[in-house]
Amino acid sequence: MSKEHKIAFGIVGCGRIAQRHAEHISRIGVLVAVCDTVPQKAEELAKNYGAKAYHSLDDMLDGETGLEVISICSPNGLHAEHCIRSLRAGCNVLCEKPMAISVYDCGEMIKEAEKANRRLFIVKQNRFNPPVAAVKKIIEEGRLGKLYSVQLNCYWNRNPEYYEGSWKGTRDLDGGTLYTQFSHFIDLLYWIVGDVKQVHAYTRNAHHQGIIEFEDQGVVILEFYNAVIGSIHYTVNSHEKNMEGSLTIFGEKGTVKIGGQYLNELEYQDIEGYVINDLPPGNPPNHYGKYVGSMSNHDKVYANVVEVLSGNGSIATNGFEGLKTVEIIDKIYEAAGQSRG
Repeated sequence: MSKEHKIAFGIVGCGRIAQRHAEHISRIGVLVAVCDTVPQKAEELAKNYGAKAYHSLDDMLDGETGLEVISICSPNGLHAEHCIRSLRAGCNVLCEKPMAISVYDCGEMIKEAEKANRRLFIVKQNRFNPPVAAVKKIIEEGRLGKLYSVQLNCYWNRNPEYYEGSWKGTRDLDGGTLYTQFSHFIDLLYWIVGDVKQVHAYTRNAHHQGIIEFEDQGVVILEFYNAVIGSIHYTVNSHEKNMEGSLTIFGEKGTVKIGGQYLNELEYQDIEGYVINDLPPGNPPNHYGKYVGSMSNHDKVYANVVEVLSGNGSIATNGFEGLKTVEIIDKIYEAAGQSRG
């Protein structure tokens, strides 16, 4: 692929997160087509970026033969179906989190990518947060020595208005609080600490009865394959606003805590013979009206897509890693008696 070539993108699903995808696509490629089952949403997004609007993925794939990458921004429960159709049409795929809401579907997506000889990218933008990247680096360098234990806290607020008139909160299209709100955080546990061997978990719907079809809070105990033990306390019941998204790691040679509302600050460090300093400022969080989400690093996600497709890079988060996140969430829900399989 030459430097002058601009990659042709399509977007499936024209909701809030699609706006951010379109913005970054316009900087590094060309947004050729978008689709949404709500015609107005597709037409508005298409108009803003000079793209063509479609009302179904099949129509878009049939009508646009030059598409190289499809960005999947549809509801969680449709990710697998939309990814597989796009891969079969010969396109590379960038899939928003979570990769899917069942382990089986993740496996099918990976198989289809291999079969089609196409790339499957999964959006896990929190890996690019400066303090997260710095802690990952020092762990790889052995500066914390043997890891002992970890604590993940996810204290956010999601009030009834957030779920109103939306697919969010439904079992079939949303899947659960860990899938929609906190899958990025679970991904970081896998990326930084390792794979999870076994889980004990308790979940409850304490404040959203009649509003969502699953839990709004949970407490989890984890044992990792590398003998690290850990816990997760998560909730969307923080009073009125998001409070904290933090990861604390205790190791043989040091302790670190990444905190802030969305893992954007290095809150604590005590490392033998070493100090993490001069961290660059991170990107601002995603804003969704009254709500603030994770740090917005989609610029780095799209830069990685271009690097990989031009032959100059490796995938920041591949389908296998997306699968591992879903596996861990599934283990948690199974332990709590609400698994999807």
